[in-house]
Amino acid sequence: MLLALFAKHALSDCPDGIKKQGYPCCSSCIVYFSDKDGQWGVENGKWCGIQDYCNGLPTDCPSSITSQGYACCRGCDVVYTDENGDWGIENDYWCGISQSCKNKPVDSNSAPPSQATSQATSDDYVDPNRKVQPVVMSDYSSGVSVHDPSVVKNGNKYYIFGSHMDTAFTTDLWKFTKLYTGVNENNKMFSNLFSKSNYGAFNFVGKNSEGGFSVWAPDVMFNKRMNKWVQYFCTSSTYIKSSICYALADNIEGPYTYKDCFIFSGMDSGSVGKTNIRAITGSDNGNRYFPGNKYNNKVYPNAIDPNAFYDFNGKLWLAYGSWSGGIYILELDESTGLPKHNINNGNNIDKYYGKKLAGGNHQSIEGPYILPHKAAGYYYLFVSYGTLTSNGGYQIRLFRSKNPDGPYTDAAGREFMSGTNSNFGVKIMGNYNIPGRSQAYMAPGHNSALIDDNGKILLFYHTRFNDGQEYHEPRIHQMFLNKEGWLVAAPYAYTGETISPTGYSMNDMVGSYKLLFHFHTRINGEISNLYTINLNQDFTVTGKYTGTWSYDKGTHYMTITLNNYTYSGVFVKQLDEAKSATVTSFTAIGTTNDSVWGVRF
Repeated sequence: MLLALFAKHALSDCPDGIKKQGYPCCSSCIVYFSDKDGQWGVENGKWCGIQDYCNGLPTDCPSSITSQGYACCRGCDVVYTDENGDWGIENDYWCGISQSCKNKPVDSNSAPPSQATSQATSDDYVDPNRKVQPVVMSDYSSGVSVHDPSVVKNGNKYYIFGSHMDTAFTTDLWKFTKLYTGVNENNKMFSNLFSKSNYGAFNFVGKNSEGGFSVWAPDVMFNKRMNKWVQYFCTSSTYIKSSICYALADNIEGPYTYKDCFIFSGMDSGSVGKTNIRAITGSDNGNRYFPGNKYNNKVYPNAIDPNAFYDFNGKLWLAYGSWSGGIYILELDESTGLPKHNINNGNNIDKYYGKKLAGGNHQSIEGPYILPHKAAGYYYLFVSYGTLTSNGGYQIRLFRSKNPDGPYTDAAGREFMSGTNSNFGVKIMGNYNIPGRSQAYMAPGHNSALIDDNGKILLFYHTRFNDGQEYHEPRIHQMFLNKEGWLVAAPYAYTGETISPTGYSMNDMVGSYKLLFHFHTRINGEISNLYTINLNQDFTVTGKYTGTWSYDKGTHYMTITLNNYTYSGVFVKQLDEAKSATVTSFTAIGTTNDSVWGVRF
């Protein structure tokens, strides 16, 4: 009867000034705001009017309770006690026990304190009075612009080396400081790259279409055998005429001394003499790369975007490639940092260029980055699809392999050795809106990644914005392994969050989420928009999409099935981009190669 009377009040007993504006009455007595029309509350993310029934409630419950937005109880039945005071539940909402109740006898018909406390603190308990946190808009900037950021850590600094000889570092993984910029002799990253007597790195490629020099997509690593920092970088003048070069330094910040270029692409009979192809493959065999005196870029790679890494056994490898014939890999000699060229020609294998990993037929695929994860037992190959402009559909894709040189497969179990690129590779992220941003993130890509000293996996990439411009900045997101050993990316930029190894309570997980998909079929300027769904306590999903969800108790693993497609991922609590609220998020992937994100305020 009491609940029925309260429901009647909730439907009709709030100020006329509120009802006339079309707002419903609240079912609780929690006041968020007052004006001339009355008192206001928030339920299910929407404003509602505080009912007249709430007038006259006690006001002498602890400020530690009322400051959190909770009202005082009418009654005196205590169901839970914590450092903030005594709590009751009325009309299925938490409320504070008033001081005037202290001297009143406890009702003998009330539930035993131990039973009530157990209910209130159970992992399966869902607080019906959980406050919806406001979405605060963010104008976050990482402070610098670095394209194609490749990360390497030294001491407490995380360095990103990017195209156009741009370099920056961060110590807090939130704001960066610029270290070097500009393709010219004034950039002190190199000691001799623009030596007046020898422009060796540009001897083959020459100048670009704008009459300058292009220095793109470096990757820096510490060669243990050489005891040197090695910077692999590329010079280029056309979409196929490129070379991969290297430089050495004693310190990570340089200066780097240019040594040589060692992989070339885009040659013909007139320029092949400026390369090392014939020296490695034989004087006649080198001609097969340019039949009809035109470089066969549908089959052979573009020599840019290098990435060097050690495998689980200490061997050194170099992955590279962009569009053209796809992504290739070569084993390096650790004592020199140069390719061994120790394989013979075969199916998708070339003595000079190495072994093909993915792509070809001049489809978009570039920026390979291989992250070895020994604990997971996999090598993770990141690549980018699309074109790098804001509306070019740039995006991050993922494959994995048990071996450093492949085969690399996606979540559907397929290699990308032929066919249409959109059908292959897990789409980690593309263009998307996220609560707290007034402008969508556009064209995220050309990423790198590292496993930090604390075991956290961090994804570094550049992104543009839906502002009609081409300005870009680096971003960092944490990644996690799902139950099947696939990497998934947190929806918000990294702020130091740590995923709970034992998972989260039902109260943390149930609620209304903003949902977005990263569909693998889209390689264009479309933006992934937000939809509202509810993860309900009975493990159903309702809202824009319907389905079911589940979690593995005692872990952070979760699954969600939407429109008959199942995605596997994790729950994680993290700060929103404005750092105004700790939100529950989920991130998951499906065997469709789609990713799905959800955030709950």
